[in-house]
Amino acid sequence: MTPTPSDNSGLSAYVAVTAAYWAFMLTDGALRMLVLLHFHTLGFTPVQLAYLFVLYEVAGMATNLSAGWIAARFGLTATLYAGLGLQVAALVSLSQLDPGWQITTSVTYVMVVQAISGVAKDLAKMSSKSAVKLLAPKEGDGLFRWVALLTGSKNAVKGLGFLLGAGLLALAGFSWATLFMAAVLAVILIAVLIAMPAGLPAGRKDVKFSEVFSKSANINWLSAARVFLFGARDVWFVVGIPVYFYAVFSDGSEEGNRTAFFLIGCFMAIWVIFYGAIQASAPRLLRAAERSENELIAAARNWAGILAVVPAILAVAVLAAGTPGLWLTITLVIGLLVFGALFAVNSSLHSYLILAFSKDERVTMDVGFYYMANAGGRLLGTVLSGLTYQIGGVSACLGTAAVMVALSALAAGRLRNNPEKEALT
Repeated sequence: MTPTPSDNSGLSAYVAVTAAYWAFMLTDGALRMLVLLHFHTLGFTPVQLAYLFVLYEVAGMATNLSAGWIAARFGLTATLYAGLGLQVAALVSLSQLDPGWQITTSVTYVMVVQAISGVAKDLAKMSSKSAVKLLAPKEGDGLFRWVALLTGSKNAVKGLGFLLGAGLLALAGFSWATLFMAAVLAVILIAVLIAMPAGLPAGRKDVKFSEVFSKSANINWLSAARVFLFGARDVWFVVGIPVYFYAVFSDGSEEGNRTAFFLIGCFMAIWVIFYGAIQASAPRLLRAAERSENELIAAARNWAGILAVVPAILAVAVLAAGTPGLWLTITLVIGLLVFGALFAVNSSLHSYLILAFSKDERVTMDVGFYYMANAGGRLLGTVLSGLTYQIGGVSACLGTAAVMVALSALAAGRLRNNPEKEALT
């Protein structure tokens, strides 16, 4: 029998999974900032910086496609432990990066290690999100509240990771920073292995890999909406805005670089923490307890349409300003925080709907398929972030984001009521 939060074992399992996910996302956020800022100071172009994250996202897509099947076969705790262990290995490997290597060797090495980290992240994410479906209260908006709390708090922790990564790079350097994070995460992995209670289901040996692919039209359209939603975020978030702010805040000196690292880390941290706080509050902001599932489906369409307006306005503002300046920077900061708030509501609705559309017996496979789409969106956004910034600067990044959000809204518009009756033929 699937445990519920009223069972001590079920609630304890939810707490343990959440704590492990927090620890992982702290290192994930820190690692992203370490890699981005370290290699930018080495003279990498925006496109080269984007390449560093490409295999990370490709590995995430492949992992999510297979992780749902792996979890269904071997159990959720197995995939969670594997994710934490692989992240420790990735961090230790990055600490061995040699400054004397040629650029091609360094890029290849980092891309491979980032691929390992991408596998690790999506194993941990799929395990945590699937656990919520199985452990959350079935009454009222319990599922929405629990998934919003997990996702929102995770993003707040990841935001702290951005600040941690920038700070460690400035104070300790790249190698010592990665070793420190590996040691901390290893300790947490050991603690979770010892303390994890019963409450998550074991796998079933008869599950087939072909079951990974969803036949639900709603799950497929929601996955398509997710691709464009996260592509719209990462097209400016991964390379464009950090490199733009570096050009604004750094004068090229060592002290100027440290100041730029700190300010970029602060912005990225504040943005993600703010985004996470809105995500956690989404059930209350949307009055989810008073609304039916059908009304929340309609909300997913409407909020995406509203979100598309923000990057379009910011792109026009950058073009109108011509050259970077104080007021343009302030406008971008405020505008991107507004984007973050609206994006958080959209993301929270998606995270609830994928679990609402999924059945308990195939939740890991549906969630894995959905997060494969999520990784696909990040991959698309990552590649376009470096490419569009190199071609047209931050305005091109933001204009592309507006188009991608509009496409997400169109996909969300294909969601229909009574998802169990919808199927692709």
